[in-house]
Amino acid sequence: MDIATLLGLFGALAVIMSSIFLGGSVSTFVNVPSIVVVVGGTFMVSLCQISLSQFFGSFKVTLRAFMHKSISPEALIEEAVTLADVARKEGILALEGHDITDPFLENGVKMCIDGHSIEIVQKMLSKDINLELQRQNTGVQMFKSIAEAAPAMGMIGTLIGLVQMLANMDDPKSIGPAMAVALLTTLYGAIIANAIALPIAAKLKAISSDERLNKLLVLESVSGIQEGVNPRVLQQLLTAYLPESKREAALSK
Repeated sequence: MDIATLLGLFGALAVIMSSIFLGGSVSTFVNVPSIVVVVGGTFMVSLCQISLSQFFGSFKVTLRAFMHKSISPEALIEEAVTLADVARKEGILALEGHDITDPFLENGVKMCIDGHSIEIVQKMLSKDINLELQRQNTGVQMFKSIAEAAPAMGMIGTLIGLVQMLANMDDPKSIGPAMAVALLTTLYGAIIANAIALPIAAKLKAISSDERLNKLLVLESVSGIQEGVNPRVLQQLLTAYLPESKREAALSK
């Protein structure tokens, strides 16, 4: 569970709701036609840009923003060095049945145990990385599309409301409430874009970036294990994936 995502998202919505509660009647800010225009219109516009399967798949990717917990690069390096040490001393087959925490690293080690060449292993793992990043990018683009469409649909809803208001100017007392309702769609669009869609898109992009780095680290780890690189040398190679401030601590382990 990613506490930062939950805290940030629900915290932002709580701040908005608090200002509504403190400012007056909550019912003033609820208008069903406005919600239908903004929410329904935003999803339909977003759906036009991708396939139906990608559309629903994007929401599955959304769970990563809340549930994702990645393995730290330091832990991956430590595990890879341990595996390299075992493989160098006892042979690659000694890694069979070895408990490996990272699924991608485990998959790479299994291919090595199965006797695939270095070229094939690297090609298969690289393809896996590219396809996974592509799937994750679809989710990011989906939420960016929502962030772009929501304010636009909000403005369309406001224009619809203004047209309806101007068409019924007989009663001056109704102009104020009608204007408030017209502006609600703009408010809904701004909330969806800036308090929900854009933060989730940014979080998914950050997760994807971290995973890419980890998988490239694993790719080099598997290559080193398969080639029988000295564990100490492999450790030095892999610490390049760490920020400079953490490299010395990783090498001292």
